[in-house]
Order: sequence, then structure tokens, then C-alpha cells
Amino acid sequence: MTPAVPLLLLGLADAAFSGFRAYAGRDARIRKHRSIIRAALRGLAVGCALLLAPVLTAGVVLLAAPDQARTYGALTAGGVGYLLPLAVYATAVLLSLAAYFVLPFRASTLAMVVGLGPLTLLRPPAVVAACLGAVLNGGGWSSLLVGAIAGAAVLCVEPVVHRRWYHQAL
Repeated sequence: MTPAVPLLLLGLADAAFSGFRAYAGRDARIRKHRSIIRAALRGLAVGCALLLAPVLTAGVVLLAAPDQARTYGALTAGGVGYLLPLAVYATAVLLSLAAYFVLPFRASTLAMVVGLGPLTLLRPPAVVAACLGAVLNGGGWSSLLVGAIAGAAVLCVEPVVHRRWYHQAL
């Protein structure tokens, strides 16, 4: 099994949420569904562009390797190690989102403040844990390189979207 597809889907979902976070709180209108969707699509577009960097890095590492089969195995092992901490993090985010959408207003607000707020702050440590997981799972330096570039890419989506579309708001 190659972890590339789940990692890409996770990165794109994170990019859409990053677009939403860049927009969140900038509009006092009650009905703002179109704006929320537009913000998520902007994050997704920026994420697609930025996530090309780790894809290209993995391709270059693989093509430049003297033993491509061994390098592919290392990148796959590193990808699995990278995916495990992110899967735990994504599960916590999904549980917090489920609580937000299912619970009554006060409880859902508490779920937002107690769950999603701190989880947003834990994104960089989650990426560091994923990079560490890539190395510890046998991915080596090539997996660490690809993982660090992927982590930088997903962490840059929100600032890019904010700077491009929402910097004047507030």
C-alpha cells in the first residue's frame, strides 16, 4: 500500500480548512455560506499548488537515487510513518467537528473552544511528529526531506490565503 493517496487527501482537506480559517471571523453577516465555500476553495487551490513541492521533491529523490527500488521502499515506509501521527490528529479534529455540528449551541461552542481552537495550535507539532514518524519508521533522510517540505507546504496555506485575499479585513 502506498501512503501517497491518503496523505494527499489529508493535505487537501487541511488546505480547505486553512482557507476557511483565513476567512473565519471576518464577516458579520449571518448567511455567509457562499463566502465560506469560496474561502475553502481558495485554500484548496493554494494547497494544490503548494503540495506540488513535496510531490516534485519525491520524484527528484526517486529519480536521482542509485537504487530506485530501495528508495521507493524507504519513501513508502516514511510515508506510513508520516501518516500515523497525522491520522491521530485528523481523528481528533473530526471528533471535535462532529461535536460542534451535533451538540446543542452552548455545547457546540464549548467543543469549538476546547477542541478546535487548541487543535489548530497543535498543527505545527503534529507536522513535527509526522516527520519524526517518517524517520523512525525507516524512511531515512529522503522521507524526512519530503515530509518536511510537505509539512511546510500545508502550514503555509493559511498565511498565503490570508495575505492574498483577507489581509485588509478586520
